[in-house]
Amino acid sequence: MASGPLNGVKVVEFAGIGPGPFCCMLLSDMGADVVRIDRKGGRALAKDVTARGRRSVALDFKDANDVAVALALIEKADVVVEGFRPGVMERLGLGPGEALARNPKLIYGRMTGWGQTGPLAHAAGHDLNYIALSGALHAMGRKGAPPAPPLNLVGDYGGGALYLALGVCAALYEAQRSGKGQVVDAAITDGTASLMGVMYGLRASGIWSDERDANLLDGGAPFYDVYETADGKYVALGSLEPQFYALLLEKLGLKDDPLFAAQMDRSQWSAMSGKIAAAIRTKTRDEWTAMMEGTDVCFAPVLTMGEAPQHAHNAARGTFTEVAGVIQPAPAPRFSRTPGAIQGPAAPPGADTEKVLADWGVSLRPS
Repeated sequence: MASGPLNGVKVVEFAGIGPGPFCCMLLSDMGADVVRIDRKGGRALAKDVTARGRRSVALDFKDANDVAVALALIEKADVVVEGFRPGVMERLGLGPGEALARNPKLIYGRMTGWGQTGPLAHAAGHDLNYIALSGALHAMGRKGAPPAPPLNLVGDYGGGALYLALGVCAALYEAQRSGKGQVVDAAITDGTASLMGVMYGLRASGIWSDERDANLLDGGAPFYDVYETADGKYVALGSLEPQFYALLLEKLGLKDDPLFAAQMDRSQWSAMSGKIAAAIRTKTRDEWTAMMEGTDVCFAPVLTMGEAPQHAHNAARGTFTEVAGVIQPAPAPRFSRTPGAIQGPAAPPGADTEKVLADWGVSLRPS
């Protein structure tokens, strides 16, 4: 039995990659009944964490009957999520026009990189391209080096999947009052630009520079950076506030060094970074952890993905869990009364076709 605040919400997901599946993982973790429509003959997804928690129906979109089955499922759904290029769903006969005509309260979520409109709408692209266009990529990386790709967390999952999930939930709430559905156009370029709102505000105020590795939160500040330890590992310092900065200097044995008297004197930041780096290299990561973790220095060891699930804080909170032999993040965020839950591992394509159609009251030969 599903649990979570979206329990009872029915979602049809058209299988894709990246942000669409991640969005549907979040909806499933929060209790929605998510049915993924895979293409017949698709590959298995046994260890794909983002495919967890939903059942699979396999259809052939070249078969008119299978397209009719998809429309019948859409008619029963509260939400549709698709991540194809603009126009693909329309060519299949499954676009928002057909869907909303059958189901006027439907929320039709569309996940793309460039959006449904604009000069680049039909161009191919990936996360790195979308965050490049949003101003985000230029701001990341070290001085004198190219911008650093930040995995695909900023674009696909931050600017894409999370904004689509927010849009779907907001539209569901509005539909309860109006009785009308709508299309949610979630473009990664839009979402990433939105994520950069704080930086755009700081830049307009003259506080943020377009130069990389020169600002308060991009590695330019010596007290907000990552440093190598004696054993070749790393620690992360985030001692922004004056009281936290003072404690950091005390722990490093630098509190009486006049170089550090003016925390925000940017002309001294490079020299300050050098002294902090030298101090951090005198101990191992675990030695610094024993000295600083849990204090107001704002400190954390930089953990690998293999180490993170074992950390005492993550273990105490159950931040990670194991499903079908795969260690993976547990559902987030947490709810006091209607907790979310992982509804199971990734299903093989088509594994649940007959059961889903029966549960949703859809015939293999819809009229």
